[in-house]
Amino acid sequence: QVQLVESGGGSVQSGGSLRLSCAASGHTFSPHCMGWFRQAPGKEREGVAVIDSDGSTSYADSVKGRFTISQDNAKNTLYLQMNSLKPEDTAMYYCAAGRSAYYSGGYYCVRDGSLMDYWGKGTLVTISS
Repeated sequence: QVQLVESGGGSVQSGGSLRLSCAASGHTFSPHCMGWFRQAPGKEREGVAVIDSDGSTSYADSVKGRFTISQDNAKNTLYLQMNSLKPEDTAMYYCAAGRSAYYSGGYYCVRDGSLMDYWGKGTLVTISS
């Protein structure tokens, strides 16, 4: 059974930074894609950033230039460095792992969450103005 456990959430003021971590465990855990998703109250889930096993990344337009996704394969840990935080970044942040989609002659991680098979329980990020 695969387990994903997020940590690092908290409350910071606008312009501040946070670093989220996601520790993964499980038998022969080696997903092609991992990612961070968020959901604010009353809003749909948003794919924030995804990364594949080779390190290729994709970001939502709303976080480009401010957030960085990375992974430490030796530690089975996924990270999300969040800088220049804004009140609209307030949400529950979820770590997920899963499969890639095949299109345009290659395999890619997608940010809609549909191919993510495993999800963590989330960590809350609150940004005050």
